[in-house]
Formats: sequence, structure tokens, C-alpha cells
Amino acid sequence: MTRTTPPNMLDSGAAMNTALIDYYQAIEKASQDMLEAARTGNWDQVIKLEGACALLIAQLKHTAAGRTLGQDEAQFKSRIMQRILVNDAQIRRLAEPWLDELDELLAGHTKTVH
Repeated sequence: MTRTTPPNMLDSGAAMNTALIDYYQAIEKASQDMLEAARTGNWDQVIKLEGACALLIAQLKHTAAGRTLGQDEAQFKSRIMQRILVNDAQIRRLAEPWLDELDELLAGHTKTVH
């Protein structure tokens, strides 16, 4: 008697690769949310989402250990990573004035209004 896998079940390798792609997509979504928060000047939300991204990245690293993606999945991952990098660059551009003000404040160069 042979044992068969139900047709709706993925083998463990395919399921793991799907999980990896899910992590990349979740990181992309968080980076999009960070960009939207940065555009509205909600830096507290940007920082909160940055923490969520860090957690997702740590989970991705753990899940990805010893796994490789197929060619199609690797190309899909590459497109996701490119969008994340574009989001990151835009967030940094928006953050520069805020970071400059923070640097001045920390250096003791406060702006006074009369």
C-alpha cells in the first residue's frame, strides 16, 4: 500500500519557499507603510514599523537558513527587494531634514523663536 500526499498539500520545500516569499512580501508591505508614514511626517510610526521590519528580517533569516529559491521565485524576490530599496531611498530622502534638526538639537544648537 502506498501513501499519497493530498493534491492540495505542498511538499515541504515548496511550502518553505512560499513562506520565504511571504516574508519578503511582508517586509515590502512594511516598507510601503513606512514610506506613507514618512510622507505624512509621522516619524513615530516610521520607527515602529522599522522595528517590525527588523523582526520580520530576523524571522526571514531563520526561516531561510539552508534554503534556496527556484529561478522564478528568485526573480520575484529580486523585484520585491528592488521595490524595498526604492522605498528605503525615498524614506531616507524624507528623513534627512528631520535628522538634521535632530543632530542640531543633540548638539545643543536649538532654534529660538522671538
